Amino acid sequence: MAADFYAALGVSRDASTEDIQRAYRTLARRYHPDVNSDPAAEDRFKEVSEAYEVLSDPETRARYDRFGPDFRQIPEDVAAARAGAGARTVHFGDDVGIDFEDLFGGLFGAGGRMPGADQEAELVLSVEEAYRGGNRHVSISGRGGREYDVTIPPGVTDGQRIRLPGQGGRSRGGPAGDLYLRVRIAPHPRYRLDGRDIHILLPLTPWEAALGASVPVTTPGGEVKVRVPPGTSSGRRLRLRGEGMPNPRGTPGDLYAEARIRVPPQPGRRERELFEELAAVSNFDPRRT
Repeated sequence: MAADFYAALGVSRDASTEDIQRAYRTLARRYHPDVNSDPAAEDRFKEVSEAYEVLSDPETRARYDRFGPDFRQIPEDVAAARAGAGARTVHFGDDVGIDFEDLFGGLFGAGGRMPGADQEAELVLSVEEAYRGGNRHVSISGRGGREYDVTIPPGVTDGQRIRLPGQGGRSRGGPAGDLYLRVRIAPHPRYRLDGRDIHILLPLTPWEAALGASVPVTTPGGEVKVRVPPGTSSGRRLRLRGEGMPNPRGTPGDLYAEARIRVPPQPGRRERELFEELAAVSNFDPRRT
């Protein structure tokens, strides 16, 4: 996990939301594994995605600015209590840890059995990881940082929480709290998620759109065929039922492919002749349709 999310995105600490979004888009296009074959690109993409997920949310960004890289280990109720009490902001250097027992122990009194607080951390996944699920090794930073092997269910959605019983805050003689990993699905250059539905753009040639065709489409679950009806125009959405995100407890989402007609950027001589012939015989005028 990045020690400095601002440095990961290459922005200053007073960067605006627009600056953060612009920096993320630039880096995501550069390092996404689909466009960059460098073995280190995937790790860099995950790093900038995690930084974006934290800094693009005003509340999460405020907690990060207040508590530093260990902000996920501080229960929200404790952070709120300290903020309400007027506690000063504590800044942590890259190599400085935090002893939560020393910092917050006074809030609970010197004795008694106090159960550990539930804690929450974010788990940033790609669309492909969320689709297929599986095992993921998760590290949480800070002094004495903890590591977990987490089972991610197939079809996990943005905002869903994965509970790790007894892995939360330490207790004062009582049971430990739980750790909740809140899933954040990173933006993807190809797929757009709407709940369990997946939206993609479907590039088509003019003849495929005019005559109809069966064309391959890459999805997070593999390649599928889309039947393009004759006379398809740009903007038409083609629905593939059940090809969206899986749902272990119910109906899977759908996949929507939106047609985008593309023409040859530099048509060859014969292609130009055929287009000229079509222009001469066709009465079709899209501006009057």
